[in-house]
Amino acid sequence: MLDRVWGITRSLVIYHGQPAKHRRMRRLYAQFLGPGDIGFDIGAHVGSRVRAWRKLGARVVAVEPQPDCLRVLRLFFGRDKGVTIFPGAVGAEPGTARLALSSATPTVSSMSSDWRKSVSADSSFRKVRWDRAVEVQVSTLDQLIATHGEPAFCKIDVEGFEAEVLAGLSRPVRALSFEYLPSAYDASVAVLDMVEKLGATAGGYRYNYSPVETSRWVSDHWMDAAELRQLMDRLRPLGRSGDVYARLSRS
Repeated sequence: MLDRVWGITRSLVIYHGQPAKHRRMRRLYAQFLGPGDIGFDIGAHVGSRVRAWRKLGARVVAVEPQPDCLRVLRLFFGRDKGVTIFPGAVGAEPGTARLALSSATPTVSSMSSDWRKSVSADSSFRKVRWDRAVEVQVSTLDQLIATHGEPAFCKIDVEGFEAEVLAGLSRPVRALSFEYLPSAYDASVAVLDMVEKLGATAGGYRYNYSPVETSRWVSDHWMDAAELRQLMDRLRPLGRSGDVYARLSRS
């Protein structure tokens, strides 16, 4: 129990206790979201993106399967009519799935056993323990779109389950992001390939990269997939994670 309290308290301090970080976040997401737009936050955690997107006037669908994080989301946003909280996960098809929880570090709770094995070899994950598990409801991005409308932006941060999330999407969205973790390099490249295939039917995606929680671009121009792949290769030895952003070329 103490680990769970510590884990959530730590997340609240990191994701809600730094005003400068929130200002940078709003500036970055203002490039994708505005009043009346819909944002999908897949892996909403304790709602830092939800908070920023609501400040921009966007409506938010917050998807989160972790029970403790759901309590925080309902406390912060449960009365906000502009926020829909989905208590579950997103995957390739509807159903249920097993979520491995890390009580002390809830940001790395994951539904991917392969991802957990991969990152366990990374020194930064040496102390991480997945100490319990829960069964969670699973929907698909196509189902969320059918229910809530097409998002102007979709954030996907699901600790190795990104490919399954994208497998449940049959058409490109205007813009999206997914996490890049050097210790799970092959999985990240596979996700990039999926995004490329989705975008091919709508003029293709262009890409940029933001190091973890900085809300700053590493490139002053939007790259094609080959340029992004070269960047990922350069970042790989450094071991620092971040987020890949994709937007349709015609947007």
